[in-house]
Amino acid sequence: MKFVTFHDDGPRPGAVIGNLVLDIAAAMPAAPPSLRAILAGGLLPAVRNLVDNAAELDHALFRRLEETRLLPPIPDPGKIVCLGLNYADHAREQGKEPPVRPIIFAKAVTALAAPGADIVIPAGVDSVDAEAELAVVIGRDCRRVDRETALDHVAGYTAFNDVSARRIQREDRQWFRAKGFDTFAPCGPWLVTPDETGDPGALSVTQRLNGRVMQAGTTADLIFDVPAVVSFVSAGMTLRAGDIIATGTPAGVGVFRDPPVFLSDGDLVEIEISRIGALRNRVRTEARGNK
Repeated sequence: MKFVTFHDDGPRPGAVIGNLVLDIAAAMPAAPPSLRAILAGGLLPAVRNLVDNAAELDHALFRRLEETRLLPPIPDPGKIVCLGLNYADHAREQGKEPPVRPIIFAKAVTALAAPGADIVIPAGVDSVDAEAELAVVIGRDCRRVDRETALDHVAGYTAFNDVSARRIQREDRQWFRAKGFDTFAPCGPWLVTPDETGDPGALSVTQRLNGRVMQAGTTADLIFDVPAVVSFVSAGMTLRAGDIIATGTPAGVGVFRDPPVFLSDGDLVEIEISRIGALRNRVRTEARGNK
């Protein structure tokens, strides 16, 4: 199944069925009005039953996908946890040894950007790079889960772009500000449930910049796979339904190219993951004096 959050006088949860979007809140008036709350309430089976019987529903509950303004699938996560240096080829392109344990950092929730929205580079910020990533969405609260049961707590997967201001990242000597600017976390276009994605360790991860392939990796190259990551993160902090974990990026990012390739005004960035789909965003540079 594919779940979305779309805009209609505010965010609303939806399910994608072919080229249509089912308005879950209208079809299930008693359900919570957000996808995160649906996950937290354990209502995914009820929504699945609704989708399975979609042919019996009123046509007024559906809208055409191409006419629907999508938001990030989970626009209100409690936290966004990211992995650094989690692909073997990405470590090699930096001349670094693979880490012995996952390197985690946080990205601001306000950095989330919708499919099709602009990545806005603030005035005075330069050397901005894109990173294609598979993101995991937690389906129910968990803490101290073991690797063997970690996937039981995953609601699904989506595409994620860990946009990074490299000069600021280098100067600050930590990553939060450089990766936390507004719009620096495009996510989507939808949340795909595990029954459709299959093995999260067998997905291709691609970044295209203006049609040019920049990154072409596979999650088989992850140093710490999805179960290991969920287990590691949950060992020290409670993961809540709707939390997002971005699992790292493969080789090919712009900063390590010769010469480096950074994002410019008007660029089109596409992050595509097999069995999930493509996340597309334009780049816009903010003029000085804008707020």
